[in-house]
Amino acid sequence: MENYLLLKLIHILSAVVIAGTGAGIAFFMFMASRSNNPQAIYTTTKHVVLGDWIFTAPAVVTQLITGMMLMKKLNYSLSSEWFYWVIGLFILIGICWLPVVRIQYRLRELAKVSVETNEVSPEFKKLMRIWTLLGIPAFTAILIIFWLMVFKPFPVV
Repeated sequence: MENYLLLKLIHILSAVVIAGTGAGIAFFMFMASRSNNPQAIYTTTKHVVLGDWIFTAPAVVTQLITGMMLMKKLNYSLSSEWFYWVIGLFILIGICWLPVVRIQYRLRELAKVSVETNEVSPEFKKLMRIWTLLGIPAFTAILIIFWLMVFKPFPVV
């Protein structure tokens, strides 16, 4: 049982890191972008890219590994309706997050140029809108997964 509780704790903590980092990154990117301050935007985009690699990526890998280990330990079925919902939402998050990571690199490049020109480009603003639009379903899916984990409204076996 101790092994189970440690595994569950790691799984929960990695979920908290994903949700917290996602919300924090979204807030600071949104606020920096709204400021129209090229230096603030550039500094923020640099930190967002770094934060995603230091916090989000390892937490996502940890979620997948510990989730599968918990499924096995609890004898949950990989063909249950509950698992299909969870894995489907996990994949949806990935489908949204992968382009977001690529966009963040482009936003960082554009922000660096904006520091030199002292003007935020229309391309930066357009990509920020896309970045935001991809974040909304991804973050909503994270919240739904939390709900599924707590309430388990579908059979797990």
